[in-house]
Amino acid sequence: MAFDNYLEERMTRVLESKKVDFEAKKMMGGLCYMVDDKMCFGIVKDQMMARIDPEIYQESLKIDGCNEMNFTGRAMNGYVFLDGQVIDKEDDLEHWIELCLDFNPRAKSSKKKKK
Repeated sequence: MAFDNYLEERMTRVLESKKVDFEAKKMMGGLCYMVDDKMCFGIVKDQMMARIDPEIYQESLKIDGCNEMNFTGRAMNGYVFLDGQVIDKEDDLEHWIELCLDFNPRAKSSKKKKK
């Protein structure tokens, strides 16, 4: 499954301009940006996947083009998909990335698989 390479370039530029250490990993058919070894945000097809503070999750869903992330038939609290119109402008993309970065220090790490 392909993902939006132009969106990847834009996201990478934002992180580099903020001097954030990150790792971009291909996963779930898209691209995931890891900050401090935690999923921070990513790209699935042409949408941004954002991991935001669960405290602002419900309010964020009221924004046109912001939708719950639902891979398994159950919404994941704190994870949203953002359509192109929500992140079309650079300021808007930077705003959502900032929300993800602000929550990242409080986000739980996923369990490491034993080898």
